[in-house]
Amino acid sequence: MTAQSIISQDLSLAEVFQSFYRVPDYQREYVWGEADAKGERGDAVEQFLKDIFSEFEEATNADAPEYFIGTIVVCLGADGVFDLIDGQQRTTTSFLVLCALRDALMQIEAEIPTTLKSQIADGSTDWEGKTVERMRLDLQYEDASDVLEDYGTAKGYKARREGTRSIQNLANAYSAIREFLSDTFKDNPKDIRRFYGYFTNKVKLIRIQTPCVSRALKIFETINDRGVGLDAMDLLKNLLFMNAKPNEFSKLKELWRELTQTIYLANEKPLRFLRYYIMASFEVDSKLREEEIYDWLAKNEKQTEHARDPLGFAIQLKNAAKAYHNFVKGNNPRGEQEFGIINTRYLGGSAIKQHFVLLLAGRHLDAILFTRLCNQIDQIMFVWLISGVPAKDYERIIVQAAKELRKVRKVSSFELFETAYFSKEKVKNLKGFQEAMEQLVAWDLRKFRLRYLLAKVTQYVDIEAYGAQGRTALAHYLDTQNDIEHIMSENPNDDAIKEFGEGADDEELINRLGNLMLLERSVNRVIKNKAYSEKTGAYPSSQFLIARCQHKLIKSGKNDQITRAMKRLNPAETWNAERIVERQEWLAELSLEIWQVDQPKA
Repeated sequence: MTAQSIISQDLSLAEVFQSFYRVPDYQREYVWGEADAKGERGDAVEQFLKDIFSEFEEATNADAPEYFIGTIVVCLGADGVFDLIDGQQRTTTSFLVLCALRDALMQIEAEIPTTLKSQIADGSTDWEGKTVERMRLDLQYEDASDVLEDYGTAKGYKARREGTRSIQNLANAYSAIREFLSDTFKDNPKDIRRFYGYFTNKVKLIRIQTPCVSRALKIFETINDRGVGLDAMDLLKNLLFMNAKPNEFSKLKELWRELTQTIYLANEKPLRFLRYYIMASFEVDSKLREEEIYDWLAKNEKQTEHARDPLGFAIQLKNAAKAYHNFVKGNNPRGEQEFGIINTRYLGGSAIKQHFVLLLAGRHLDAILFTRLCNQIDQIMFVWLISGVPAKDYERIIVQAAKELRKVRKVSSFELFETAYFSKEKVKNLKGFQEAMEQLVAWDLRKFRLRYLLAKVTQYVDIEAYGAQGRTALAHYLDTQNDIEHIMSENPNDDAIKEFGEGADDEELINRLGNLMLLERSVNRVIKNKAYSEKTGAYPSSQFLIARCQHKLIKSGKNDQITRAMKRLNPAETWNAERIVERQEWLAELSLEIWQVDQPKA
């Protein structure tokens, strides 16, 4: 092998585990044991085993089909141990399978093949004749905390399970393997050994050996097809290490660990974070898809400078991730509660996060301007959603706005930005918004979004009357102890039907916005499906002014703040189809004011 030679070998797992491997400390954690969306552990591991077992079942007494599990990229160290640059997940999982096979045989006190023991651990002797006993695989990154040795030394279920993400994932993977073996082979030693023979002799991979780490990293990039074959976050990490100096590896490793851990704690998909970060920070088309991120990075180094300064780029990513984590928790970049972000989460649920692009682009703003930004985002997102603006359209506007927001530093320039993007968008959608509000029926919105709408209306009226103190948190109005009250009940009694008149059985009419309001469950439980004339006796016991004044205005001072606020309300002595339509028109008009659709931000 010359200094620049690359060796490619087609090997069975038996041949693979005749050598020793270590996963360098700058590698990412083990993730195949990660719980899936349903909370079930080891999903990727179980699929790995099922795929192999399906081929194993095709075996006959004469022969068995081979099964290819992919490629690993290695670089031989001076101590004769291979640094595993690519392929950690499948190699670690394969090692755990060997440990689990040995442990399954030990548990039923069956004979363990000598070859199996040596494929898990063996001694290596250097040129001086010194022999060192070691595991065939060593995970050197801190997240693993040497826990793999617990499995290698037959501690099995007694191995450490609590701690870092990797420790938990390794435990999940091991448990998934043991359960698979038990369910599949029913503790039959002959069948377990037969599967062991197939696993080590017929399961194959290609091992690519390179002369140095930089060449290995380059091959890692190439075989993963520019981001198609592997997660773009992993390829980006690889790209940064390719451009980093060897003495920067330790710092870069720590930065990357902090970055990925922060994204993990935010319960966010790494690629969505990376896509939003790029959109918030650089000149980019809003049509950029997740699978195109790596190609974009490779072509836009002049913008990102990730090749010239990989550490600097990693620091920027880490800082953005910290801000993003704060946004997920409803906080500003400094970690302080931000009601505008919280409200937008109530509005959009967990799926809508495009506005995080603007939050990332504006994270440099001072506290006052950032709060204004968050409130404007809360308003415009509601306008877009109610007006039926497609996500691809408002995402394009968000990316355009982010480009300008990055430049904003002063109050005057922020006000120009508000006018150019938020006010302009509200005016453009004014007609559609008002028409939608005037025709809105309960089933036009998901229930959490309908509750948000009613909560915002109720909160607005209360603040107008009593002031903001103690009422700035929308959570008070969204409390699960508050119900969506149908003023004319969905299941009215006979008295209610008679009193309401025509339209009492019109499902769409009864579910129109004009027939809905927020009401405490304790009050709602009393009135249930009664006639309006009976309900009106309970409404004044509500703490919400709009409900208290549904029938008639409550007594107050002559010209105090509460009286002035009540003059704008729309009480109804009687309740029928005409009053529902009238109240909905009033709510639509009030909504223009609440979400500032017809006026710029003051």
